[in-house]
Amino acid sequence: MHKTEKSQQLLALANRVIPGGVNSPVRAFKSVGGVPRFIDRGEGSHLYDADGNKYLDFCCSWGPLILGHADPDVVAAVKAQVERGMTYGATTELEFQLAEFIAGQVDAVEKIRFVSSGTEAVMSAIRLARGFTKRDLILKFEGCYHGHSDYLLVKAGSGLVTFGNPSSAGVPDAITAQTAVLPLDDEDALEKFFAHYGDKLAAVIIEGIPANNGLLIQRHDYMRLLRALAEKHGALLILDEVITGFRLGMGGAATYYGIRPDLVTYGKIIGGGMPVGAFGGRADVMDMLSPVGPVYQAGTLSGNPVAMVAGLTTLRKLADGRIHSQLEERNRRFVSSMMSHLSGSAVNIAGVASIYWIVFQRDLPRAAQTILADGIAHYNRMHAGILEAGLYLPPSGYEVCFLSAAHTDDQLAEAATILAKAIKKEAHAWG
Repeated sequence: MHKTEKSQQLLALANRVIPGGVNSPVRAFKSVGGVPRFIDRGEGSHLYDADGNKYLDFCCSWGPLILGHADPDVVAAVKAQVERGMTYGATTELEFQLAEFIAGQVDAVEKIRFVSSGTEAVMSAIRLARGFTKRDLILKFEGCYHGHSDYLLVKAGSGLVTFGNPSSAGVPDAITAQTAVLPLDDEDALEKFFAHYGDKLAAVIIEGIPANNGLLIQRHDYMRLLRALAEKHGALLILDEVITGFRLGMGGAATYYGIRPDLVTYGKIIGGGMPVGAFGGRADVMDMLSPVGPVYQAGTLSGNPVAMVAGLTTLRKLADGRIHSQLEERNRRFVSSMMSHLSGSAVNIAGVASIYWIVFQRDLPRAAQTILADGIAHYNRMHAGILEAGLYLPPSGYEVCFLSAAHTDDQLAEAATILAKAIKKEAHAWG
């Protein structure tokens, strides 16, 4: 049995001064029960907690660590920059270098601006879209998460074409009244919405591949229809690539689906493990930003040199495509290995690039409303056993898992066996 005494002690201390003892809710292990692990360090593909337990990490800091923990090249670049200064509140050459690199890899990005988080990137992109189109209405999709800004913390109402209801206390109805919510994977709902509201719409925003409420891989035809309808009605298409950007390949979900969004938002991988966000896209839209245009956006730590050098070092290591190809093949074998042990079980595993998601139902969902609550409960119940077996998976059945370049074939083969055994046990125990 893993020891958890130190994590329990630290949680008790943290609860005195931090709400829930955590700085992001899912870390509290409320869905899966047990003691949230307080991590002491990460190395390669592993995490080590305060009690000395070692875990093969499939969370990868929720996606940014595509190279693994403490990649030597990233660490060296960060150390060198820290010695020169961590922030200046002034422009650096590194900002231009990372911006130019991203623009050179992503066709849709003609200009880009850096911020400090994915939430901030999306918030700024929405404001920019409204300023450019001179419209107020925003469309999002049920099951897509775009950070915690007020007007995107919404849930669907009762109708097929609905306007959002606040999904968090503290968000006024008046704020979300300008956000419409549709189900994913429903062309009819999409076409009806645009027929009624398209000419009032500032922007439609969608995750590159929805990966915060399961891994909801959308059909290419659906995404291309969305692109066409937005263009027809003069609305901007914002592709939220905070997770998928540089995780699905250098071109992200835009290349995966063969579409060209008007704006793209980034985070996670482009900071190489440091806090970062960015939004970019068409030059004529981006030039609406202050100091060139009338749309205001600013940030004291935006483009700070430590995040810039960590991100630039990471992306340069990914640029030739070899790591992405290796990860995609390893993930394919990993998922196939687990599925071969689960034949006949009411379980499936979605996989794309270096992302996978375990779901206790036979058909892979493409929309939030088709995810079975009982299936999520199955995952949550088995999480403690997985943790005890030395695998660190996200502490919620709705969250996805990630591979990194530090995961080896042998580690993945062993993990596939452990996971398949745990999944079969859970599926058998609960029918």
